Amino acid sequence: MTQHKIIYFILFAAMSVALLSVKTTARDRFSPLDALVEQSIADRVFPSASIVVIYRNDVVFHKAFGRQTYDKRSLRVDTSTIYDLASLTKPVVTTAVIMQLSERDSLDLDAPVSRYLPEFARNGKEQVTIKNLLLHNSGLVAHRFFIKTCNSPEEVMQAIYNEQLVSPPGTKTTYSDLGFITLGKLIERVTGKALEENFNERFSRPLGMRSTVFNPPDFLHSSIAPTEEDTLWTIPKPRPLVHDHNAALLGGAAGHAGLFSTTGDLIVFVKMLMQDGRYNDMAFFRPSTLKRFTKRYPGSRALGWDLRSLNGRSSSGKHFSQDSYGHLGYTGTSIWIDPEKDLAVITLTNRVHPTSENIKIRKFRPLLHDTVIRCLEPSK
Repeated sequence: MTQHKIIYFILFAAMSVALLSVKTTARDRFSPLDALVEQSIADRVFPSASIVVIYRNDVVFHKAFGRQTYDKRSLRVDTSTIYDLASLTKPVVTTAVIMQLSERDSLDLDAPVSRYLPEFARNGKEQVTIKNLLLHNSGLVAHRFFIKTCNSPEEVMQAIYNEQLVSPPGTKTTYSDLGFITLGKLIERVTGKALEENFNERFSRPLGMRSTVFNPPDFLHSSIAPTEEDTLWTIPKPRPLVHDHNAALLGGAAGHAGLFSTTGDLIVFVKMLMQDGRYNDMAFFRPSTLKRFTKRYPGSRALGWDLRSLNGRSSSGKHFSQDSYGHLGYTGTSIWIDPEKDLAVITLTNRVHPTSENIKIRKFRPLLHDTVIRCLEPSK
């Protein structure tokens, strides 16, 4: 072997060892996170999870755990498994579309909802504004099981229009699905297009979110983590797949719930947010619009987003900054973004399978985010 070949061989071997060391270090870095999720599956917090950590513009962790159900014969999930996002629909679809409408189409957030939906002005709701709905301080009741009284989307909307307020607008924060159902209908009225079409044209197609859909077609069903069997559906027509009863009654696509997606697709959407509304040289909204929608308003909420609590326990754990914003989904999903740390965590689970009575996710969420911080910042 010539001297040059010997030198080349030594250099190649050294580079291989270095690359292996980097991979091993990265794997070891997140071993506490691996252990937490594996133990949570063993403890039946959820049968499966897909988790992403984005840090300083890099995806430093993206991994799926478990099987679609607790049955050991069920399919293993992977990072392309599709999950019912539940209330993540609120920020990802409804709020995002309203951000564009307020910036590009002169939608006035301080205007009464009745300017765009005159039917909403019944029973004392004349002064409720779009901003009130986004901040969940409209005075609307938190939830109604419309399946008990309604048989069609039209009946659901009439029931909401007929609702009376339980508190004056702007005086009390009550997280309300009814408000976001109304916002979904408002988007459709203003644009003349369905909510789903708005989202597809404005976000999912430009961002290449090919597995992000309302009402997933049959050929995708085997790739979807199952949720909970519905025992309340008595309407003589096929039930949409979405877990939320009201979203199903509204046809599967609504302002508060109905979206299905993967962690891979959500990485793109979240990176766009972390890059001040831009992705691949496309501008989805201005930085000032993003700042307006994610800043803290009285009542400690943002417009369409939740914020880290200033007092007490937060699902984002102990170490996310006060400027963090995020949202949860009833099915066991969440997104949390910390602009100060340049960090985001996306979590998709199907904790409601086989029953939504399982609420162990409440303890898991803050522990998950604390563990991510410890993996990235060992001194914490």
